[in-house]
Amino acid sequence: MSQPILEVKNLKKYFKVSSGLLHAVDDISFTVEKGKTIGLVGESGCGKSTTGRVILRLLEPTSGNIIFNGQDITKLSKRAMRKKRCEMQMIFQDPFSSIDPRKTVSQIIRQPIIVNKILTDESAIKLRVSELMEMVGLAERLHDAYPHELDGGRRQRIGIARAMAMNPKFIVCDEPVSALDVSIQAQILNLLKTMQKKFDITYIFITHDLAVVNYFADEIAVMYLGKIVERAPTEELFENPIHPYTKALLSAIPVPEVPFTRKRIILKGEISSPVNPLDECRFLKRCEYAQDVCRSGHPETREVSPGHFVSCNLVRGYQ
Repeated sequence: MSQPILEVKNLKKYFKVSSGLLHAVDDISFTVEKGKTIGLVGESGCGKSTTGRVILRLLEPTSGNIIFNGQDITKLSKRAMRKKRCEMQMIFQDPFSSIDPRKTVSQIIRQPIIVNKILTDESAIKLRVSELMEMVGLAERLHDAYPHELDGGRRQRIGIARAMAMNPKFIVCDEPVSALDVSIQAQILNLLKTMQKKFDITYIFITHDLAVVNYFADEIAVMYLGKIVERAPTEELFENPIHPYTKALLSAIPVPEVPFTRKRIILKGEISSPVNPLDECRFLKRCEYAQDVCRSGHPETREVSPGHFVSCNLVRGYQ
């Protein structure tokens, strides 16, 4: 087992709202090995995108530790963190809203190079921009094109090229293919995989699409209302899901079968409020297996098999 490039320890992010504190990310911990991908999955509002932004300190954590390459970046000053972000980048969900519509393709890609003084010679910058465009599959003729002239797939390639401009070691991919057609999704995923293999990049891949994360991730963490309820290697999670919420998510994956034989698990009950949540299992009100003990604090996380962690009172070993 290689040394983890990222360690997240007891990370919390609370937002102050009119009715109290919204627990967007509530005491989560995980590690990511260098050159690997961990997928964060869950319903909209579960806190997965907030987790990605807090890890990059685009949002400041309420508490917890984020250790990147052996250094706790939660203790870095804003100036030091700005330098560190050259190694940590993000690819956003909506490629149109995350790039400047007033700039051309080449201007968008060159901007981080200039701002961070990666290169200062104009000829070297032009060469680097051309290399990045070729790397992500953008034709040279698009050098002076504007984002509104391009389709969603090409816009996302601009975002990827911009993220790669600083030779990052770690990238948070926040639903990078959810706004794209299926055929374009496959192209972007294959591009990300190729770059990972070539440059030994580590990814956090945030998505609600379990079919996509099954293809792309080495490990999956399932989030529910700010908590990680199950985490396991991808193959293990798909073959042996344990948490009731994970089982419900997997049952919703479309399968091209005729006749359709998979049993669909329909979750009933109301979703607990993330604002001033009660000290109980977050999934309690939607779980058909709920017990009295589930109302006595959130279940502790147990390792049920090597690398497979579950936060549920139903796991073996509960007494």
